[in-house]
Amino acid sequence: MRRREFMAGLASAVAWPVSVRGQQAGRLPTIGLLGANATAWSSRTTAFVTRLRELGWIEGRTIVIEYRWEDGRPERAAEIAAEFVRLKAEVIVTVGSVVAALKRVTPVIPIVFALANDPVGGGLVASLARPGGNVTGLSSQAPDLAGKRLELLREVIPPLRRLAILLDVSYPTAVIEMGEVQAAARALGIEVAPLEIRRAEDIASRCSMLMRTHFTLWSVHSLWQTNRAS
Repeated sequence: MRRREFMAGLASAVAWPVSVRGQQAGRLPTIGLLGANATAWSSRTTAFVTRLRELGWIEGRTIVIEYRWEDGRPERAAEIAAEFVRLKAEVIVTVGSVVAALKRVTPVIPIVFALANDPVGGGLVASLARPGGNVTGLSSQAPDLAGKRLELLREVIPPLRRLAILLDVSYPTAVIEMGEVQAAARALGIEVAPLEIRRAEDIASRCSMLMRTHFTLWSVHSLWQTNRAS
């Protein structure tokens, strides 16, 4: 399912906290929306606003949507969350990669994430069935599928014996997913070499390193993402 379809479905989840909390006389309920950047999220915000309208929540008439963008600076998440608190937002809509920062700022305002790879393993929610706290959303269950993807890769490339994987070590879900891949690799008899990436500039040096080895390069879903919030 495409992420803009996720955003359309997410509008239904957002409508409930807005309807419950947006009760102050003379003030429209406010939704705080935090994404990567306006360009990357244009189709998603359109789908989100369209679905809200279908549910009776019309931007500028019955609700206000405050749009904020990281623009390549994930450290801004906490600052933006504090701004949403000052604006008395009824709900915050975002993605899983910034939820932890938002939770530290507000344990009260409902936070709805469009997608997270592993919300339980990442500490965003207590469980998928009972998330608890003020956070909920949709999960791709990426770590559960990581080992299976390696099994499928082995079926496609039966002679595969050595595999190098680009790993963004600053991304907690990627580290968890890497553990699943390594467990599957041991069972399949595949040697895995994690290539740690801490900044975008590291990619070129890691690829140069591969040129001198006999490893197959693999970048799996969340193990390296140049724009995690997108």
